[in-house]
Amino acid sequence: MDIFTAGRDFVRRDARLLERRLFATVFEGADPQGVVDALRGFQNADGGFGWGLEPDKRCPDSLPLDVEVAFSTLIAADTRDDEMVRRATDWLAQLANDDGAVPLCGPAVEGYPRAEHITEWTYQPGINPTAGLVGRLYTLGVEHPWRDKAGAWCAAELAKEFPEDAHGMHEALEFLEHTEDVDVDRVRDWLPKLQWFRADAADPAYGVTPLHLAPTPDSFWKQLFTDEQLEAHLDRLIADQQDDGGWAITWEPPGPAATLEYRGVVTVGALRTLKAYNRL
Repeated sequence: MDIFTAGRDFVRRDARLLERRLFATVFEGADPQGVVDALRGFQNADGGFGWGLEPDKRCPDSLPLDVEVAFSTLIAADTRDDEMVRRATDWLAQLANDDGAVPLCGPAVEGYPRAEHITEWTYQPGINPTAGLVGRLYTLGVEHPWRDKAGAWCAAELAKEFPEDAHGMHEALEFLEHTEDVDVDRVRDWLPKLQWFRADAADPAYGVTPLHLAPTPDSFWKQLFTDEQLEAHLDRLIADQQDDGGWAITWEPPGPAATLEYRGVVTVGALRTLKAYNRL
């Protein structure tokens, strides 16, 4: 069975409704309204998103991490719902500190099953996820006072120093590509210093790879990497497909259902990247 068919069958069999809708939109020409409708089930009355949209915590409360996943899903489906995004951004504005920064999660997660890494560090406002949220609003073409306020804070923080871990840097790059006069050389020089940046395609460890930063050939940050680097990671991505057609994850979600949900997320992501680079 070929890469795509095996991956498709895994998504159809084991992924949740949202990823099945996204797969149908990206690969089968389905109406992206189906993705929007599936996302509605995760949006709370306060405008934020919760209910384990990001599967590593099963908390129903609205969390910025889940808002970010919602925005990313709309971008992946090449669609947007203005009312949905406005309500979520209004909620972010209410949650934000005086600078406009927001945290990934909050103490509400403590009442529900969650992965071990979802702890107090996720309660602190920071570049992760603020910069990523602002960058995604730019990608969606959505203007909002919070976007501008938080963006100004992100610009000032990143001018002083970059994050020390690859997740934070990924968020920073989502924002920086929408700013003027980006210092690409400064970014390139910083990459080897990042914790959890997996530059070597042969490294099986958990981490952020060049394909996370440049998931398509027209990605702004593709210029950070050589064609040889990207091809090696594409080869590795293909090799990492499991016998059941899906891709594995290298961390422990809070339970079997969350594990399957996250495998659905990463499988659709892997297939999207392979399609973009013409490797399917």
